[in-house]
Amino acid sequence: MIDVNYIMQNKEHVKELLKRKLYEADIDDLCKNIEEKRKIQKQVEDNKAEQNKLSKSVPQVKKEGGDVNKIFAKVKELAAQNKESEAKLEKLEKEINSVLFALPNLPDEDLLPGGKENNKPIKVFKEKPNFNFKIKNHVELAESLGLIDYDRAAKISGHGTWFYTNLGARLERALINFFISEHLKDGFTFMLPPHLLNYESGFTAGQFPKFEEDVFEIKGMEPMKFLLPTAETALVNYYRNEILNEDELPKKFFAYTPCYRKEAGSYRTEERGMIRGYQFNKVEMVEYTKEDDSDRAFEELVHKAQTLLEKLGLHFRISKLAAADCSHSMARTYDLEVYLPSIDIYKEVSSVSNARSYQARRGMMRYRDKDGKVHYMHTLNGSGLATSRIFPAILEQYQQEDGSVLVPEVLQPFMSGIKVIKPIK
Repeated sequence: MIDVNYIMQNKEHVKELLKRKLYEADIDDLCKNIEEKRKIQKQVEDNKAEQNKLSKSVPQVKKEGGDVNKIFAKVKELAAQNKESEAKLEKLEKEINSVLFALPNLPDEDLLPGGKENNKPIKVFKEKPNFNFKIKNHVELAESLGLIDYDRAAKISGHGTWFYTNLGARLERALINFFISEHLKDGFTFMLPPHLLNYESGFTAGQFPKFEEDVFEIKGMEPMKFLLPTAETALVNYYRNEILNEDELPKKFFAYTPCYRKEAGSYRTEERGMIRGYQFNKVEMVEYTKEDDSDRAFEELVHKAQTLLEKLGLHFRISKLAAADCSHSMARTYDLEVYLPSIDIYKEVSSVSNARSYQARRGMMRYRDKDGKVHYMHTLNGSGLATSRIFPAILEQYQQEDGSVLVPEVLQPFMSGIKVIKPIK
């Protein structure tokens, strides 16, 4: 959530930043309602103060033989005024929140305006793999190597799902175990969050109310529950409605979870197979920091995701996203995009983002400094990594002329030393 005071004091600049995110909102009307709310709140407070003053004067007036009925009449009048004012406040609060809760985070000043067309690759790692034979795509390789069964998954679940089978399951688990071991080495705390989350979790993460229809809601549950779309949604709620001490920050977490999203891919070539599905596995990193540590934490998460891809030996790039391509809750995002040779494109395997204080304001997540002053935390997240696109990239970039696939060296200890996956006979 954007700081209301910042909106009121920087109205035109807020409008400009929202335009960069291609988001339209009536900021003038919002500010008008906020001003009216503040005015009425002051009237209510003044009336209550006057009521208290009058009520306290009753004993003295009685003692002096005065008429207390006039005092009671005035108190009653002020109470009636407040009842009417509080009804207006309730209506104004709903109108303000309907706009305020839907506003996206303001993008950082250095981001280009607009959407994907203005994303900018800023780093490239390794050369594109060069093959002297006709290459296969990851779907062909996964099936010929007996790693994935798409048909039987479709039979029992539907389009957008798959079975990991035999060495496919082991390769997937090797990736997850490799990521976990690397994060543990770096001192991050391992978490296994619940997969059923409540409405407040979606609201704090910034997914609700605007994107409420995008999650898998569990029908018939009261209060409302939904399946986590990413572990970030759970982890950024861990300190909801809490105040930490300054010396407790930063907090560094990571979690492994399946992730559930409503929209699977199309039948387009770039989304076939495992590229986009209803369920996929991901290791997610989250940091809670002070404001002045926020940029350091962002660079740390980018470096951690980058290092994982480098150790896997994959060709990839890092792109700085334009304002409108950053997600609703984020002020800044870098995508790490792995290369798929069969279609000559890059697909995102990690988004590292800084929400600044946006999520913390929604979830009242704060810290107290050494002078006792309370501040909002900053929250950051990054995939470390999502496996459903790493898996295809490994198959395609490590494929051999005989149809086999080499296992990246860092994964071999997690696969009992297996170095090559050969086609099934």
